[in-house]
Amino acid sequence: MSKFPKRLLAASTAMATALVAWPLIGTSASAAEPHVDNPYAGATQYVNPTWAAAVEGAATRASDPALAAKMRVVKNQPTAVWMDRISAITGNADGNGLRFHLDRALLQKQAGTPLVFNLVIYDLPGRDCYALASNGELPATAAGMARYKTEYIDPIAAILADPKYQGIRIAATIEPDSLPNLITNISHPECQQAAPYYREGVKYALDKLHAIPNVYNYVDAAHSGWLGWDANAGPAAKLFAGVARTTAAGYASIDGFVTNTANTTPLVEPYLPNSSLTVGGNPIRSSKFYEWNSDFDEIDWTAHLYNLLVAEGFPASTGMLVDTSRNGWGGAARPTAASSSTDLNTYVDQSRVDRRIHRGAWCNPLGAGIGERPQATPAGYPASHLDAFVWIKPPGESDGASTDIPNDQGKRFDRMCDPTFVSPKLGNQLTGASPDAPLAGQWFESQFVELVRNAYPVIGGGGTSDQVAPSVPSGLQAGTVTSTSVALSWTASTDNVGVTGYDIYRGTTLAGSSTTTSFTATGLTANTTYSFTVRAKDAAGNVSAASTALPVTTSNTNNPPGGCRVTYSANSWSTGFTGSIKLTNTSTTPLTNWRLVFSFANGQTVQQGWNAVWSQTGSTVTGSATPGSWNATIAPGGTVDIGFNGTHTGTNTAPTAFSVSGQACSIG
Repeated sequence: MSKFPKRLLAASTAMATALVAWPLIGTSASAAEPHVDNPYAGATQYVNPTWAAAVEGAATRASDPALAAKMRVVKNQPTAVWMDRISAITGNADGNGLRFHLDRALLQKQAGTPLVFNLVIYDLPGRDCYALASNGELPATAAGMARYKTEYIDPIAAILADPKYQGIRIAATIEPDSLPNLITNISHPECQQAAPYYREGVKYALDKLHAIPNVYNYVDAAHSGWLGWDANAGPAAKLFAGVARTTAAGYASIDGFVTNTANTTPLVEPYLPNSSLTVGGNPIRSSKFYEWNSDFDEIDWTAHLYNLLVAEGFPASTGMLVDTSRNGWGGAARPTAASSSTDLNTYVDQSRVDRRIHRGAWCNPLGAGIGERPQATPAGYPASHLDAFVWIKPPGESDGASTDIPNDQGKRFDRMCDPTFVSPKLGNQLTGASPDAPLAGQWFESQFVELVRNAYPVIGGGGTSDQVAPSVPSGLQAGTVTSTSVALSWTASTDNVGVTGYDIYRGTTLAGSSTTTSFTATGLTANTTYSFTVRAKDAAGNVSAASTALPVTTSNTNNPPGGCRVTYSANSWSTGFTGSIKLTNTSTTPLTNWRLVFSFANGQTVQQGWNAVWSQTGSTVTGSATPGSWNATIAPGGTVDIGFNGTHTGTNTAPTAFSVSGQACSIG
């Protein structure tokens, strides 16, 4: 998404890419709690396992062990889940759906500790009216508005209102870049057309979501390099207040505002603390980089915006969030002191930590780094009224493609993402965008590597933000399944931190503990499906997120599973391929909650798939039916068609052995 406020272009970009699928876990509801002022206070936040798996994949491929270790610290950080299309609600080829993530959040929630689930609402008609890279699926028309309400907001609200999830605090970032575009880009024809639908859509989303007691609405408020000028800031506060007053609950429908969503504007400019400071007789805010904008960073902007909002009628309890996922600007280029130059522009350029060539350079900017790790009620900025630092934009996901890439998501080629483009909006300078970028929201590994290397604070520097719990175990497997017991085993992740034991859960019930990587559950019922997960724990009391869930169907020992047949084919190109599998039940009894296992011989990697929940540990790939799903049971003689996209390097030999629920299948 991109937009050009006043003299500057600035933006954020949507994402919802999943590279590894995880199984769905059913859990019981937690008790409801009162709506609180700051949902982040005293709470943990949801760690998206799909994004964590992408980070782990990057760490596995990293040739530098120190870099890989830093990546594994990062993967434990919480990130937001983006609903960027209607299909994202139930899940699509790019990732799992909303219920999947909420069910995982239930498993991550620790007894007695609140958990915040960061959710992004992002599908307005005419989305990103002044951009191309993150255009959306719905047109800015009455028909698009009707679909937004009935096919997008209503289904999301219905899921969030499920009593099963009432114990989760859901923090919703409402429509990034929508209302800010109406302040700075309303002269653009597409924004003029979208304007009434932006107001109507945001009001509708606020009304539907505020009605759910455990949902907290945070409206997107751009960033300092977009709305910081007085000429933009005042009208923005009035627009936010005007929209709030149209809602059923008025100002109460908005719990706070979130700034810097998916952008890279620094939290603080430590060597430019006073915008009125003069160099050569000129205030530094008049420099070429700041263009008379007194808000140099997000601390300036949140404090400025808060005062304007309260003046417009918002309550003093209104809180601010700052997306710090990519605004660290560390690395060798980070200045360590204020400049000694007497030239205004030289002084500013040598003193600022923001290393972009222009504050409007928004797309995959070179040199950016991961910023402050997510934390509640950050100290030291009382005027900003901060509820939390959050990672709304998951680091490593692209802002937009650097070349034109055909797609069915409505996303178009924006020259601001082209590193070869000299942009008039940036003072006739190159964009400073990273090369070889994929579509907005897709995994961009080279950029992720750069973000980790340039992180500030430095990752692993000893700060409390890097003190992480043990990592989740991997490779959970079932051994002998009988009517009375099941033997479980798993592989401890390479970055387990001081693990002293493992707790094993059947569903959400603690089934027992083990100090080794195996466990046997007893007292089970034949012909019944159970879901098992494992959590690692250490001597300090830290507990990991839950492992991948393993659905296990018990059976009588005198009634073993039936036969199966697999037909496998692959369509390869360059370094990618599509694997297609037809799984047939050749027995005389139904094949229930099947679990297909096979191995690759040439280092192939599964990325995302369909009609099954796919996971991979080393060379071993597992495709599982989700219990209760449409294809969870294969009737005698019946078949299911499943598949995945993957990557390979050179040889792409087909698997030579397949098994279902521990029994070998014929091939052909």
